[in-house]
Amino acid sequence: MKNSLLVFGTKDFNNSLKELKEYLNFSLVFINDDNTFNDNISIIDALLVDSEICNEITNLNLINSEHNKPTLLIEKVGFLKKCNYTNKITLPVTLLDFNYKIMNLITSNKFHRNSSVKIKEYLIDKNEKKLKKNGLSTTVTEREIELIELLFNELKPLSKKSLLQKIWKYSKNADTHTVETHIYRLRKKILDKFSDGQFIKNSKAGYSI
Repeated sequence: MKNSLLVFGTKDFNNSLKELKEYLNFSLVFINDDNTFNDNISIIDALLVDSEICNEITNLNLINSEHNKPTLLIEKVGFLKKCNYTNKITLPVTLLDFNYKIMNLITSNKFHRNSSVKIKEYLIDKNEKKLKKNGLSTTVTEREIELIELLFNELKPLSKKSLLQKIWKYSKNADTHTVETHIYRLRKKILDKFSDGQFIKNSKAGYSI
């Protein structure tokens, strides 16, 4: 399935892209067509913005703040209007480079999203294997990341047996004591670094976040 871009552009800009659509490695949804961005945002991978109207788009900040979509600005050489975007393509550009830059932006954004997980007020960085909060961080193991994600995603507390089954798959070298040890070490890390003794809760029903 092709990646999709939501396009904010002038009529001429949009028409130029429509003429090229069969040569592009992604599909296009035009904001000026008979649809609204709210109808399409769930299927959109990135935003493509024409520099000629970049300062006139009232919906753009809303999309970025609520949906965190990567944005790519298309500007012409010598164009004077100032638009504050990190990712830019300056025209003229070859079709090969145009496709490459857009696909690279989408791929990078997807990788970043998949490698960073928000858990309440914390952030797990899976690449660095760190749990972060308010500028502080502590190193966590692969197993600890699995534990945090599982406990956070479950809607009810999990018993030691449940954790043993879901995380360790009843490994011969693991028992409920293994679960207790891992959770004890993880809670100690979080308490020592973030002074948070309630991140992982323990009750008669089991462990939860």
